[in-house]
Amino acid sequence: MKITQLKTWQVPPRWLFLKIETDEGCYGWGEPVVEGRAATVEAAVHELADYLIGQDPHRIEHLWNTMYRAGFYRGGPILMSAIAGIDQALWDLKGRDLGVPVYQLLGGKVRDRMRMYAWTGGDRPSDVGVGAKALVEQGFTAFKMNGTPEMQIVDSHRKVDEAVARVAEAREAVGPDVGIAIDFHGRVHRPMAKALLRELEPYHPMFVEEPVAPEHLPSLKHIATGLGYPIATGERLHTRFQFRDLLAEGMVDIVQPDLSHCGGISEGMKIASLASCHDVALAPHCPLGPLTLAASLHVDAVNHNAFIQEQSMGIHYNRDNDVLDYLVDKSALTIKDGFCEIPQGPGLGVEIDETFVEERAKVGHRWRNPVWTHEDGSIAEW
Repeated sequence: MKITQLKTWQVPPRWLFLKIETDEGCYGWGEPVVEGRAATVEAAVHELADYLIGQDPHRIEHLWNTMYRAGFYRGGPILMSAIAGIDQALWDLKGRDLGVPVYQLLGGKVRDRMRMYAWTGGDRPSDVGVGAKALVEQGFTAFKMNGTPEMQIVDSHRKVDEAVARVAEAREAVGPDVGIAIDFHGRVHRPMAKALLRELEPYHPMFVEEPVAPEHLPSLKHIATGLGYPIATGERLHTRFQFRDLLAEGMVDIVQPDLSHCGGISEGMKIASLASCHDVALAPHCPLGPLTLAASLHVDAVNHNAFIQEQSMGIHYNRDNDVLDYLVDKSALTIKDGFCEIPQGPGLGVEIDETFVEERAKVGHRWRNPVWTHEDGSIAEW
């Protein structure tokens, strides 16, 4: 069997789908994308196709190393996201060809279903109590909210008080047993993070995510030491080597690799194993589409330290289309009572409606994250 073609589609709301085809009719799907940079990643995918056309798709590790090492310049969000989607598609293809789910190729399940969480409150969080209560009524046992809108590097304590009040509102709405994840989104700088992390403690967060931007991760050992709840990060780290340094310093309790940004299933498995060596939990980042979610669930299925999975159904970014719209069988990713069964079909276990993909690709997207500014006109972290 030889790879013959890599086909890509930009589809709403902000995703990029990839299909790898072969001379024997077998195929696989993946999702190589960086939110807001879909066209750039798409170009990288087609550049990497030069290494793949005519090759045996079953040699996934060899092809991964070819894409990663043969280009000399390595890592970063664009190259690793392009590799990630290709890697997902290769695993999907291999599973389809052999007639087994990807998790079987990875060693078999350690769990039958995965605990899931949902989002509430939007980018500039509001009505979090009402939103959180609605999610609990849907069966979710955990949810995530943005902790704060933009915040200056040194800001008024009023901003801290407002963020704490929102979390207090959410906690009061759902009671003590529901998990509340609070995403700082890298918007909070070290001087303010110190105060905010401390004052959130009475509300017992399930975790606080990205308390500082990834370029400032070394500050975690100074601002988060001694907290009574876990710190999570990793969605903007792209190789096992970046996670190695983070874990070696003991700066994180939960790693959040994104299976569309970190080199795919192959690299995600290595990151998960590395985290387990440090007794650190796994919770893959996934505000994307059905293929990233399916890939994440297969990695969750075989890693004992995976404890919860993000998903983007109904998230505020998903305008025009949502996760299940692109599936032939929407039950493959159904969430019931806050859990999702591990997909059972061959490959990733989801079947993409290619006709619908073609139709929506005619609409496409040009999604960009908002550009925020502070009162003085300087650029704020989004």
